[in-house]
Amino acid sequence: MSHIGIIGGGQLGRMLALAGLPLGHQFSFYDPNPVSPARSVGALTTGPFNDLERLRKFTNGCDVITYEFENVPVAVAEALNAQLPVLPHPKALRFSQHRAEEKKFLQSHGIKTAPFLFPILSIGALLDGVRQLGGTAILKTCTLGYDGKGQQVIRNESDAHLAWDSLGGTELILEGFVPFDREVSLVAVRSADGAFHTFPLTENRHKDGILRRSTARRMVTGQMEIEAVSSVHKIMEALNYVGVLAVEFFVEGDNLIANEMAPRVHNSGHWTIDGCHTNQFEAHVRAITGLPVHPVSQHTSCSMINIVGSLPDSRTILELPGTHLHLYDKSPRPGRKLGHVTVSLNDDAELADTVDRLEKAVPWVV
Repeated sequence: MSHIGIIGGGQLGRMLALAGLPLGHQFSFYDPNPVSPARSVGALTTGPFNDLERLRKFTNGCDVITYEFENVPVAVAEALNAQLPVLPHPKALRFSQHRAEEKKFLQSHGIKTAPFLFPILSIGALLDGVRQLGGTAILKTCTLGYDGKGQQVIRNESDAHLAWDSLGGTELILEGFVPFDREVSLVAVRSADGAFHTFPLTENRHKDGILRRSTARRMVTGQMEIEAVSSVHKIMEALNYVGVLAVEFFVEGDNLIANEMAPRVHNSGHWTIDGCHTNQFEAHVRAITGLPVHPVSQHTSCSMINIVGSLPDSRTILELPGTHLHLYDKSPRPGRKLGHVTVSLNDDAELADTVDRLEKAVPWVV
């Protein structure tokens, strides 16, 4: 079997290894943090993500390299890809790291996005842009934004000045505000031979800019899911993509509007561990190592709730029906994802009731 090197040693890397170890694979991790969550499931090398020479040494003995977050320096990933496969290919990183380039890429393949203006180089350009986009907009850094960081909503001139004072000095994009009804995501996997499978469309709820809950119910595929699948397939074919990709969408009436893509396993797909025959982590490992990827069918309606900032009482969580607790071996601090709880039940009414009860019991400290 393969020796897989993972750039990043967080919870996603940990869960990739937990899915891949039963298949006979070995795992190594590279991360600046010596107490990264993945340290207990594979050898950990510490160092900066931009230290190419140290990363080259890390990859010795590996058969394939993957990554668990999208801010790996593209030049580093490309250099490593010259000596052994880096999957997904680094060009997926190039688009996903930069919000303006990402939106241009999506639009070039006929995928709807929010209207946007780029670059925003002055407070004057910002004020003009807000008016042009209808009076409400979101100013975002082009890079390094996640979990609500690096962005501010602008509704008036005062907001614009505050946003400029907070975010000015780096590359900025101004996006038109989408008055969406709900947020959904689609997680898909593609093999090197072009085999393509998708997990069910998942509905997401955020709180304080961080994903709070994801839910996927077993149901007949609708037109919206067909459109989402088509969009994600276009992206993966254009990139000759190998591995798991997640795309987040806004739903506005009958319109599906792509928000962003993540070239990796994704928080909104954690429910697949307990709700699908093959979960997103095993699917990714299978794809990047050339193993067959089975259709990733759902066997139970399922919800996932993130644990943020503080650890829960395990007994309180596990006494509820259909619950599964996944902790990441991370020290508590406000705003930090420490684990998640999934609920898998065939009765949708019971699922909704259990999730409502769990949200009162699962910590949320930001």
